[in-house]
Amino acid sequence: MRTELVSVDTSGRLVTDISGRARAFAETEIDGLVHVFLPHATAGLALIETGSGSEGDLEELLERLLPRDDRYAHRHGSRGHGGDHLLPALLPPSLMVPVSAGALQLGTWQSVVIVDPNRENNTRIVRLSFLPA
Repeated sequence: MRTELVSVDTSGRLVTDISGRARAFAETEIDGLVHVFLPHATAGLALIETGSGSEGDLEELLERLLPRDDRYAHRHGSRGHGGDHLLPALLPPSLMVPVSAGALQLGTWQSVVIVDPNRENNTRIVRLSFLPA
């Protein structure tokens, strides 16, 4: 298994597209799976369409599900930070994408994204691992 750690700046964005990094990681491989893992307690991964307004829709959905207020038992940090710690229960910290002939087998409109509502940590580490077929 080949693994690479990638540092990603998420400052100022809820959604950060990392599809290009995942594609570059897989391009030298033949067939298998790329496992994407985000070892953070306040961010998750998703496969969504980007550039069509989905990012704003996702932000509005998360605001309804995890409001930025003081309702949470987990209260350190900024207002609503307790909700950030619940995000990985909804958007997992890992996902797998099939690879064929060095190409990620994403759907036409799918992008691999980090979803990061935590404005107190703008640098995320992503672990990309290739598992050959």
